[in-house]
Amino acid sequence: MKVLIVGGGKTLYFICRNFIAKGYEVVIINRKKDECIQLARQLSAMVICGDGSDAAILKDAGIIGADAVLAITPNDQDNLVICQLASLKFGVTKVLAMANDPDNTEIFEKLGVSAFSTTQIVGSLIEQRASLEQVLNLMSVGEGRVNVTEIILDVDSPVAGKVLKDIDLPENALIAVLIRDNQPIVPRGANNLLAGDRLVLITLPENHGSALKVFTGESQQRGNGFEGKRVS
Repeated sequence: MKVLIVGGGKTLYFICRNFIAKGYEVVIINRKKDECIQLARQLSAMVICGDGSDAAILKDAGIIGADAVLAITPNDQDNLVICQLASLKFGVTKVLAMANDPDNTEIFEKLGVSAFSTTQIVGSLIEQRASLEQVLNLMSVGEGRVNVTEIILDVDSPVAGKVLKDIDLPENALIAVLIRDNQPIVPRGANNLLAGDRLVLITLPENHGSALKVFTGESQQRGNGFEGKRVS
């Protein structure tokens, strides 16, 4: 798999190192000559010094043969242009832009560019951890369109002692796995839920808060962490 990444800094370095360790072919485009020299010394990747928002530079970097393009420069406008060029001009099907300003993620999506915001991701994780001790972890998949949460039921959980079929979950919410005594169980309607059970809950961002409330009894307003915000 060939991945073309435009940007710089430590974030780019660690992303590239991870991709290279997985056997990917990595091409880096960076504007700063000194940083390009350092990256070329540190990584087994092709490093090109230039403006990644320039179509000629992208072509010289071999974008036509790239499987994916990632734009993570400090300039959101550049990231948008890079991904639009990659997708519309060069036909790359997998493009992803970083939105330094989280307010731009929705704009990028409306313009047909998949985007993510580290600010939103980290903020959401902190809110989830701070708001509910029962929530063990949270990640978003499908470019932020699906939330996967692991919950541990305590003795005060509204669903402790209930049968799964009697639990009223909001639409587009699913208990994917029940873990009891370190043994995973694919849940069915007849399964009962006990204090100490760990549940893997799959939801959409818009119903995440209401789904968590079913299992924790906590107000969605607590900590402002469960408003169904989209994670990108």
